[in-house]
Amino acid sequence: MNTINLPSIPFPTGSSASILVALCSCCLFAGSTKARNGAEVPAPIHSSGSTNDSPAGDGLLSALSLTAIPSQASNSSSDGGLPDQNAAGGITWTLIGSLSATHVAHTATLLPNGLVLVAGGFSTAAELYDPARRTWSITGSLNIERNNHTATLLPNGLVLVAGGFDDASQAYASAELYDPASGTWTFTGSLNSARGYQTATLLPNGLVLVAGGVASNFSVLESAELYNPTSGTWTYTGDLNGTRSYHTATLLSDGVVLVAGGSGGTSNWLATAELYDPTTGRWTATGNLNVGRNVHSATLLPNGMVLIAGGAAVTTLASAELYNPASGTWTLTGSLLTARQLPRAVLLPNGRVLVSGGLGGSANALASAELYGPASGTWVAANNLNSARVYHTETLLPNGSVLVAGGTDSGGPVESTEVGRRPQR
Repeated sequence: MNTINLPSIPFPTGSSASILVALCSCCLFAGSTKARNGAEVPAPIHSSGSTNDSPAGDGLLSALSLTAIPSQASNSSSDGGLPDQNAAGGITWTLIGSLSATHVAHTATLLPNGLVLVAGGFSTAAELYDPARRTWSITGSLNIERNNHTATLLPNGLVLVAGGFDDASQAYASAELYDPASGTWTFTGSLNSARGYQTATLLPNGLVLVAGGVASNFSVLESAELYNPTSGTWTYTGDLNGTRSYHTATLLSDGVVLVAGGSGGTSNWLATAELYDPTTGRWTATGNLNVGRNVHSATLLPNGMVLIAGGAAVTTLASAELYNPASGTWTLTGSLLTARQLPRAVLLPNGRVLVSGGLGGSANALASAELYGPASGTWVAANNLNSARVYHTETLLPNGSVLVAGGTDSGGPVESTEVGRRPQR
């Protein structure tokens, strides 16, 4: 049996219905610590009690131990029974075998050779999925067990894994490179600031931008760094306009990076958004979201707009918004059929956005999936996943199908994997 402790989530006093009510922990804050630039940020106090504005049964725990159980396929949804089919055509999900190790809050990266690399997630294990053979194989292990890290495919074909946490919620500064040719990991230069829950974005100039996140002392960071694959080193770039974690970062069509939402040192759910210009190394504010949120998804659409969906605020959110880079403004679009935190989203070849899994409003892992149509601005139900899951990964494969792997539900880590075939229209 394998027991894991999910890292505590740092939120200010008065948080309600926050992230992972049953799967992770919330923290109450008192006192303060300082970020790299000296900004005051709250320091956490763990509590085993509950607050009046928490939903019934929502205990504020320092951490939750999840014990691995054998993966079991289920055709039932844990989120109220969304229909298996819909008029627009559902995704067909097929189980394709189990992972060899626990992977929760891990990463999945599509390699140039068409294989998918799954790495870490309360484990040093790394595994490869072959879409042609529909099989999993073990590859070289990470040098360090980590979770809530980032993984970025570099122009040279290597995969950069950076930051994250250990089992004791201590943030890492270390980074590693995976070589698909040898199947091995080697250390590269370390981040200047240890961090987890950050974002990582490959820039058009080949550098990797890492922004925000949470440090080991639970201070929320506003610093950002650039990784140079040629030198293997990190350098600070311009700071975000405020501390930010659990946000999203999206590379826009013009090479600028949009960062939206998240949690700041003094706010559970940020409505602010900002743009990073790689030519100047500076961040500038852009229009605010209509609804402040964290742990949402962000997807760049073919028309250049960005779709933000779900997440958490005072409650779990179903609302979705579109960012228009031309005007720098956000517009509400159709809401998700099921409110969800930590949804996984991927753009399909037909221009639709597939969202799957996540955490529902009743602190339950979800099996439901939905499709967003940019033309209509609405969501329709897709077939349910075989297993409800949160903290999983969702990867678009070269043949247009979607790989879902790992994660956890209320019973423990889910080691099953499944492939969804996209709608034909």
